[in-house]
Amino acid sequence: MSKVNFRIRSKANKDVSIYVYLSTGRGNMFQCKTGFTINPKDWSASHNKPKQNDETTKKTFNNLSKLESFIYETLNSAKGMGVDIDFEWLSATIDKCFNRVAKIDSTLLSSHCQYIIDNAKTRIVNRKKIGLSDERVKSYRTTLRIINLYESERKKPIHFQDINKVFIEKFKNWLLVNEKYSVNHAGKQIANIKTIALDAQKHDISINPYISKIESFSESNEDRHIVTLSIAELDKIERANITTEALINARKWLLLGCEIGQRVSDLLTLTHSNIRNEKGLIKIELKQKKTNKEVTVPVLPRAKRIIDSGFPYAISDQRFNEYIKKVCEISKINEPTLGKKMSQETKRAELGMYPKYELITSHTCRRSFATNYYKHIPTPILIQITAHSKESMFLAYINKPADKDENAKLMYKYFEMMQENTKDEIKLKKIV
Repeated sequence: MSKVNFRIRSKANKDVSIYVYLSTGRGNMFQCKTGFTINPKDWSASHNKPKQNDETTKKTFNNLSKLESFIYETLNSAKGMGVDIDFEWLSATIDKCFNRVAKIDSTLLSSHCQYIIDNAKTRIVNRKKIGLSDERVKSYRTTLRIINLYESERKKPIHFQDINKVFIEKFKNWLLVNEKYSVNHAGKQIANIKTIALDAQKHDISINPYISKIESFSESNEDRHIVTLSIAELDKIERANITTEALINARKWLLLGCEIGQRVSDLLTLTHSNIRNEKGLIKIELKQKKTNKEVTVPVLPRAKRIIDSGFPYAISDQRFNEYIKKVCEISKINEPTLGKKMSQETKRAELGMYPKYELITSHTCRRSFATNYYKHIPTPILIQITAHSKESMFLAYINKPADKDENAKLMYKYFEMMQENTKDEIKLKKIV
């Protein structure tokens, strides 16, 4: 249940800002300045409203009551339309309630991040297409939320000129030590800040020269813990006695995902209309949301069995992640495995030994496909299916070093096949 409340954050003998707090449940809480101030002596701690001692405090009381009602009314409408309820929504709602025109300071990091989000659909990407992907916009929204949180911690906004080496080191420390974000997540925020700043520079906004020297970072191969399902484990899952309709459906998506190597955003939107049968060659054709690339994937035996048993029906990402853990638990995919699992207490991924089924996520599908078929199918073919831009990215994805000897073996193998085909052609000509 959503809850609106008001607070002040100081007892100093001077006017201080009044904040509105919005809780939407499940630990989601956002705070924002209302634009009103009050002397702490005129504030009722028991009612979280002004005491109404005089005309000024009465007017503030009425304004806060008006804002409270407006937030509740607007919140219900926003939820019905699927609008994201966050800091930006709350801030905009306050301005709308009192018909305020927001003053935008273009020198602020948060302002240009919001500008990118607001103009996402018309931004030119890689000089080719128009519009940022949903995942990219989501990434910027996350960065904006973190920027706002850090600004609250440092008690002042972040201007582009503030972003020097000292700032980046402090911000990095705050991300990793204070907030305990993963190395990859922290590195992504640093990379996004650099991208936002360089984009601001293109709009003639002055930025700190150090920004061009910012280096992002990610986990080293030694620190990565990639969890995949082997061919044998997929066989166990396919044979497991599962009777619940929802879990049977989730198993179909899981097995299909491990056979076609697509991101969950593409996998779970597939329908029977994506299947083509050309002279006995069955394939799945799709256009990837993230890369905008058109991909064709051959339907291998396991995938064909899944499709022949009835194409799985639509399911949300959240339910898919929830159900496939249960599917793997029933299938006894339970050997102790080192990996990272989200802690309900810290809300962070924590490294430890867990039963393997607890570490299975939607991303397991794509990685299992790439891992299981690596060295059995030429890497260039796999890359065309997974749509990685180059082999080094593909190998990093499955945490494998480049194997030049294996490439030589594969070439020799295909050379022998070519020689056999040539011999067959010669024999056929002699017969004719």
